[in-house]
Amino acid sequence: MLPVPTPDALAHSQRVTAHLRSLIVAAGGWIPFSRFMEAVLYAPGLGYYAAGAMKFGAAGDFVTAPELTPLFGRTLAHAIAPVLANSGGEVLELGAGSGRLAVDMLGELDRLGALPARYCILEVSADLRQRQQETLTRELPHLAGRVVWLNALPTHFNGVILGNEVLDALPVELVHWTEAGPQARGVILNGNAFGWQDRPANDPLLRVRADTLNLAPGYLTEINLAADALIASLAQCLERGLILMIDYGFGQAEYYHPQRHMGTLRAHYRHHALDDPFYLPGLCDLTAHVDFSAVARAGMAAGLDLAGYTSQANFLLNAGLTELLMQISPADAAAYLPQANAVQRLVSPAEMGELFKVIALTKGKAAPLAGFARSDRRHSL
Repeated sequence: MLPVPTPDALAHSQRVTAHLRSLIVAAGGWIPFSRFMEAVLYAPGLGYYAAGAMKFGAAGDFVTAPELTPLFGRTLAHAIAPVLANSGGEVLELGAGSGRLAVDMLGELDRLGALPARYCILEVSADLRQRQQETLTRELPHLAGRVVWLNALPTHFNGVILGNEVLDALPVELVHWTEAGPQARGVILNGNAFGWQDRPANDPLLRVRADTLNLAPGYLTEINLAADALIASLAQCLERGLILMIDYGFGQAEYYHPQRHMGTLRAHYRHHALDDPFYLPGLCDLTAHVDFSAVARAGMAAGLDLAGYTSQANFLLNAGLTELLMQISPADAAAYLPQANAVQRLVSPAEMGELFKVIALTKGKAAPLAGFARSDRRHSL
């Protein structure tokens, strides 16, 4: 049984629905799913990430790794500290959520004597930006002055660009393979409801990607052209340093496996995963898994080097997660057990450990990355 939205939440969803209807009508009755997803998530003042709502943690719609334990951010700080020392650069976090990851990373970088001059956050949501500012001011008042918020990517950047669960929230194209070839799946109005309609995939970039995949008729999946564009933009602004992306997904062979013939698109509502992306627009997060082979190709095409790819479990364990956990005395059960349980969720193959992957793209001579010291899977991409 799904939680019932409050009257205010329901009213907000109705406003989002009206906006989506107007977009479809203005476009002549059909919009590609990527346009629908973009509006659901990012329409100013209306979209899931653009409007005020509790999204992270037990009271929200999902729990991210930084919300589980500060050990996640502290381990990432250890992983990137050598790169910061080598590049003399800064940190740029894309979509910083509640601000939890920034707090934990900055605190650990401070303890390591490896603080960047600036910790930049690129955040499209005014509501989340305010939450981040409040969190950082409350928990790290002596370091809050190092944090700056950006409205766009900088023209030039040296250091570490970090995205935790960013790529999965980018609007995706839906493609349905038929006997006549790949079709772009879009959204139409079906009375008062939304419905599906396939049309020929005319976008040249989409067509090339779809033809390259050459999937069997009946196969439905996502192609994330927005992720390619983001990686290209990051490569353009990065002069020297590291792009580190953490997300759930697979390499191409596994992503487009015959058994995954219905794709990976999901709606997330109050800790429930739903197959219906039309459910309560504006109140649900829409996500799709990441094709890390495509991310790697986009990076290399933009002049980046593929420096590592592995599971989240391998990356965190290589970077010292266990050692940080053991700094908490097991004799202090109240302190140790919650952190040990959270670490188990981060690294267990049945939880986040195997589904989540970490990919590193670099430009210039980068310091060795301890997170990929063992079990680097670049060959699988």
